[in-house]
Amino acid sequence: MVLRVCAAICGAAILFVYSSSAMAKLGTVGKSTAPSRHDACVMGITIVGTASMYDPFQPGYDEGGIQTASGERYDPIAWTAAIQTDLRETFGGIRHGKGYRPAYALVEVANKRAIIKINDVGPLKPGRVIDFNKQTMRYFDPTLQRGLVHSVKITALPGDGWEPGPING
Repeated sequence: MVLRVCAAICGAAILFVYSSSAMAKLGTVGKSTAPSRHDACVMGITIVGTASMYDPFQPGYDEGGIQTASGERYDPIAWTAAIQTDLRETFGGIRHGKGYRPAYALVEVANKRAIIKINDVGPLKPGRVIDFNKQTMRYFDPTLQRGLVHSVKITALPGDGWEPGPING
């Protein structure tokens, strides 16, 4: 019964993702990796919460470092983010090493949407579910003055062929 409900939810979420304008941003780099059985039940889940920004090059920044959980270096101009450690499995594990597979999410705030690569995890400050890098935060908060962005919707996307960046339309 639980498997049927999970399959129905996942199927509906996948149909939604592929029918939305996010499909226009589908990348053509390499072949997409088919989701594992474990990932099938977590894809399409939407999390709503507060976002902040991380930038290890910013003076006074005291958390993490320049290497992300995926093994990539922090890149302030990429479209990336760190997800709350408790959500690691929701986004396919996000670990460094031979089994690394990129994870992507559709992020929505008010009338702005972007596909973001989730390449890091962290014990974020209480109440926060995602830390944007500088480029991503600048898109959702052009002045970088707010510091926090509330009511952020984060939806896990299936596969690894997504092209990060804003979605117009």
